[in-house]
Amino acid sequence: MNAMNNEHVTLSLGPASTQRPVVMRGPADMAELLPYFLGFYPDDSIVAVGLQGPDLHQGGVIRADLPVSPAEWPAAAEETAGLLVALSERHGGRPLEVLLYLCRDQVTAHAPPPVEGLRPLADQLRAAFARRGVAVKESLCVSDDRWWSFLCRREGCCDPAGNPVRRGPDPGPAAAAATVAGLVPRGSRKAIVAGLAPIGPPGSTAQCEALVRAEPQAADAPRGPGLALLEQAFAEFAAGARELDEDRTARLLFALRDRLIRDRGVEYVRSAELAPAERLWRFLARRAVPPYEDCAVAPLTLLAWASWVAGDTATARVVLGHVLRLSPSYLLAELLYESMNDGMTPEALLAAVEAQRRRREARAAGAQDGPEPAASGPAADGGQQPPPGPARAPGGARRRRRGGRRKGAPAGSAPTDRGPDAPGRSGEPGRDASGPGPVAVLPASGSGPAAGSGPARGVRLGRAGAGTPVAAVRFGAGLHRCRGIRRATRGVRGAH
Repeated sequence: MNAMNNEHVTLSLGPASTQRPVVMRGPADMAELLPYFLGFYPDDSIVAVGLQGPDLHQGGVIRADLPVSPAEWPAAAEETAGLLVALSERHGGRPLEVLLYLCRDQVTAHAPPPVEGLRPLADQLRAAFARRGVAVKESLCVSDDRWWSFLCRREGCCDPAGNPVRRGPDPGPAAAAATVAGLVPRGSRKAIVAGLAPIGPPGSTAQCEALVRAEPQAADAPRGPGLALLEQAFAEFAAGARELDEDRTARLLFALRDRLIRDRGVEYVRSAELAPAERLWRFLARRAVPPYEDCAVAPLTLLAWASWVAGDTATARVVLGHVLRLSPSYLLAELLYESMNDGMTPEALLAAVEAQRRRREARAAGAQDGPEPAASGPAADGGQQPPPGPARAPGGARRRRRGGRRKGAPAGSAPTDRGPDAPGRSGEPGRDASGPGPVAVLPASGSGPAAGSGPARGVRLGRAGAGTPVAAVRFGAGLHRCRGIRRATRGVRGAH
């Protein structure tokens, strides 16, 4: 029938997969397992799954937006192939084969199946991978819970109306095995994003009026009241509150545009704090009503961070992709997004955030009078700048010049970016060794700095030594920035 029939593909899905690998027995299993690769149901997407090693186990996975215009398809095919190969090489080697999905939602109920319209893109993807020495094992079109194989050419073999993704009310053996392995799709990407939309009337009217009233004072507002407002709001949500009044909501939305106030919110990730923090960030994001949608960027980034820490990686990726569509240059969102795409777990970042929090709390407890210095705390993107004057590290030491090295440090320890040819770092601390492999889900084209640019302000990258993860951002000392892959593939259209 097609390339995958009568061949098994072993997938390493989730922690249980080391004992019970999920075996995909053909294109039907491939179609049913699609949302398990990503943790959600993709909409209008290109998905590529690398197959590694002699047993063809799952390697890297990427998802990119499906370009609407066919004129963009050749570039999308080249960039998708380039990204998957680069991502795989960073994590153990070039893929031997690849599984491809083209997903398109039907616009109208009686529209013809999209399979023939997407066939040119499927051919371009196969050619792009072939130029890199990677064979396409199977290529499917998935639409409205049905699938078609682009590789099946036998007359009368496949139903023109497609094949159902699920053949009965219960999941198939492969999907059941993936569930046992701990993978459960969170819903569709569009549904997750829709749940973050600003509230509508009548609440939006009152909230907009409050934002208009708060805006004139926001630019010159001192940091102390903003920090106090955030702490009070979080305390109320931790006690069970579900909302704030419109005026406090408006002031807090503007306060979170200050990066140091925003970074105080980064600290609310202790076990008992995650649920109220997620409720608070979601509440605030949905109150950023038009024309103040940009006020949603900070709470959405905090929501993604809390979701990642809570283990909901799929939601975190979707939310970060949404943030980078709203604000492509929001550095904290880009840093988190690329760290997740590079297969990292949040543990190293959590350790840095917790250490920073303990230092701040110790300073506050030891202070005789007045609030803590305004220049303390992490900073990772373009919010309000700290007060003028020399920046000082915690403890009063003058911060060293960017790009320099510490006094007495080895000459080779100066910060340096990792290029696309840097060796892979599988098995390093802070990397998720139990999951299915690196997953890259790309923000919209044009996000972030231009290709080949140096690190953004506030970021310090480097290597501590062979096999040691580098971590150096003022938001936590453990955040690695995966820039090498993105430099080579900046133009791919993709977003959650």
